[in-house]
Amino acid sequence: IMGQVTIYLDDEAESQMVEAAQSEHLSKSKWVARLIKSQVANEWPKSAVELAGAWKEFPDVEELRSSLGQDVERESF
Repeated sequence: IMGQVTIYLDDEAESQMVEAAQSEHLSKSKWVARLIKSQVANEWPKSAVELAGAWKEFPDVEELRSSLGQDVERESF
């Protein structure tokens, strides 16, 4: 079952949507659905996940924290 939604766009927005959908060889409906899904996604895109560890010269967490010094001892309750 698929929901149906009616949206109202000004002429310029509609023209831009049509052009974008055509450039990706998608129907307007599929283009809008994909846009909505990308905006409500709860996980990182695969392209972002694949960047993890891409910067070899970036320091790891231990190196970043090494210059912070010691924490102050906490008071007990």
